[in-house]
Amino acid sequence: QVQLVESGGGLVQAGGSLRLSCAASGSIVSINHMDWYRQAPGKQREAVAGTTSDGSTDYADSVKGRANINRDNAKNTVALQMNSLKPEDTGIYYCRATIRRMGRLGWYEYWGQGTQVTVSS
Repeated sequence: QVQLVESGGGLVQAGGSLRLSCAASGSIVSINHMDWYRQAPGKQREAVAGTTSDGSTDYADSVKGRANINRDNAKNTVALQMNSLKPEDTGIYYCRATIRRMGRLGWYEYWGQGTQVTVSS
């Protein structure tokens, strides 16, 4: 089994910062993509930031310049640092990873349970 567990959400004032963490555990051989998504109330889930095993990163236009995604391949963790937070950053933030498991061929997609981020104006 594989689990993704997020932490670090909470309530923060506009202009503040937050650091989200995600740890993958279980029967993992390797991890390719590790990404952050978010879902605001009444809206579809959207990609926020992503990183691949070779260190390349990508960001949604809405967070460029305010977010930094950082990955530790040895620990199977990924973190998202968000600065200059805005009320529109409010939502549930999910960690997603594509993982190769022990004893299985192919890559599998896994999601964490999500962590709430609320930005007050």
